[in-house]
Amino acid sequence: MKNHDKTRRLGLSLAIGAALAAWGCASMAQASWPTKPIRLLVAGPPGGTADALARQAAEGLKSTGQPVIVEAKPGGSGIIAINDLLANGHDGHTLLVIQVGAVSEMPLVNKVRFKPFTDMKPLAQISRTGLVLVANKSLNLTRVGDVVKYGQAQKDGLDFASYATGMKGHTLGMQFGHLANIRMRHVPYKGSPQALVDLMGGQVPLMFDGVTTSLPLIKSGKIDAIAVSYPTRIGALPDVPTFKELGYPQLAQASWFAVWSRPDVAPGIQQKIRAATLGHFDQPAVKRSLRDMGMEPGEPLTSEAMMADAKVAYDEQAALLKAINFQPE
Repeated sequence: MKNHDKTRRLGLSLAIGAALAAWGCASMAQASWPTKPIRLLVAGPPGGTADALARQAAEGLKSTGQPVIVEAKPGGSGIIAINDLLANGHDGHTLLVIQVGAVSEMPLVNKVRFKPFTDMKPLAQISRTGLVLVANKSLNLTRVGDVVKYGQAQKDGLDFASYATGMKGHTLGMQFGHLANIRMRHVPYKGSPQALVDLMGGQVPLMFDGVTTSLPLIKSGKIDAIAVSYPTRIGALPDVPTFKELGYPQLAQASWFAVWSRPDVAPGIQQKIRAATLGHFDQPAVKRSLRDMGMEPGEPLTSEAMMADAKVAYDEQAALLKAINFQPE
């Protein structure tokens, strides 16, 4: 019996020792992070909105004492970048800048292997923005009332473009048509650039696009901005009303970008990433640069609050896709 007790006590001591050693190693890892350059992945092409935001985030993360390498991972609707994060992000040295639509919209349209609400975690919201309804200049459609009158006169329906099938630019257009009693006909594109070229050329009369991509053409007078989906007026477009103030509160929708990690990154490291990122984006000059790009500064929400917001957006988008009988390709 005595030998048994000694063996049990020895085993317990070893287990406690192993646990303390593991805790010590984890604590040391959190304290010493980062120990090598940080990879900051971008779900988009070089020069795009996500790339510009990632370069701002990189400036903040440099305060941790290591270089930050921004890597563009375009293609696959963000899946390529997400897969890289999931494969290499365990220790917090690989992070991702991506829009919330990666979890609230894209999995409803594309087949993905990852679990959007458990395999990724937003650490710091860095910007917020919305969509804008833009029109071909020659049509002189400068108000929502003009669009409603014009659309209802089109017996075969009113065409509108979006940057991707099944995403917000698509469903917002269909939702607007339902509310305004217009038969809307969706013309899908793979990205905004070609859609905007065709909008200017008159191949399509309208488009629901991201504010950041349409803003240069709006500012240069090449297309007309009619209304924005953001709940309040966008700083870069102060004269463009919101759908909400025009009597379409159902179309009040916002999207946001964040720095994301794997959820299994040590909590202390997550906090370091969050603090470095939010500290940089809280600077007045950085906030001004965001507004110049057609965005608004992000909010210092917790990871839990951001994921709750993403889940609400996911459920709303799923309901809209069901209402229009959307079938993934």
